[in-house]
Amino acid sequence: MTSDPGPPAHGSAPSARRAAVPLTKDPEEPREPAEPAPPDPDTPTPPGPTAGEGGGRHRGGRRSHRPWSARRIPAALAAAVVLVAAGAALIDVVAVRAGRRASAWRRQLAGELATRPVDDLWMLTGAAVAAALGVWLIVLALTPGLRHQLPLRSPAGCPRVRASLDRDGAADLLRDAALRVPGVSDAHVRVRRHRVKVRARARFRDIRQVRDDLTAVLRDERDRLALARPPRMVVRVRRRRN
Repeated sequence: MTSDPGPPAHGSAPSARRAAVPLTKDPEEPREPAEPAPPDPDTPTPPGPTAGEGGGRHRGGRRSHRPWSARRIPAALAAAVVLVAAGAALIDVVAVRAGRRASAWRRQLAGELATRPVDDLWMLTGAAVAAALGVWLIVLALTPGLRHQLPLRSPAGCPRVRASLDRDGAADLLRDAALRVPGVSDAHVRVRRHRVKVRARARFRDIRQVRDDLTAVLRDERDRLALARPPRMVVRVRRRRN
């Protein structure tokens, strides 16, 4: 093996060191992946949706609704009335086709409908009742019901998971939080869909300070409930009279 040709050296030591270098390259050891550099503070970051933004909307853009009621009692009543009326009329029609006389109730009903005028009191009353029942059934079919349930926010990444909280349960939680405020001796909480009414009585401390502390505590407790549509707070504090 000869040394690498190059300019004339002033001494023999550099030439010896160059000659001792091997011609093959040793494999390099695997290096650890470099840590990502911290983001530049000057670079704008696109805003992301938060859990509480959107007035009850999920991160996927869907709104959280109340669960739909099964409407078992109205459906059973409507089905029973239709079944009885249709069954009685069908049986009577079959009997007439078989050669028997029509039932007395059907002859009387047909005669009343044929002879009474449209502006008769009983005709108007029957029409009003039928219209009211029809409107009631339409409202039941188009509304979810379960107004006593408050929908909760769905967890991130699970828009199909839905949960609700009973109003009485929410009122109990808010009342327990109100009783922990110094100075509050008694509290009455009523939870509605869009508003929470709180009436409290203070035994000591200033009324304004108690009201401010009570409002702050109740708002924190309301936010912990994770309601899809947080209701607004209406707080009233009075001095308790012994």
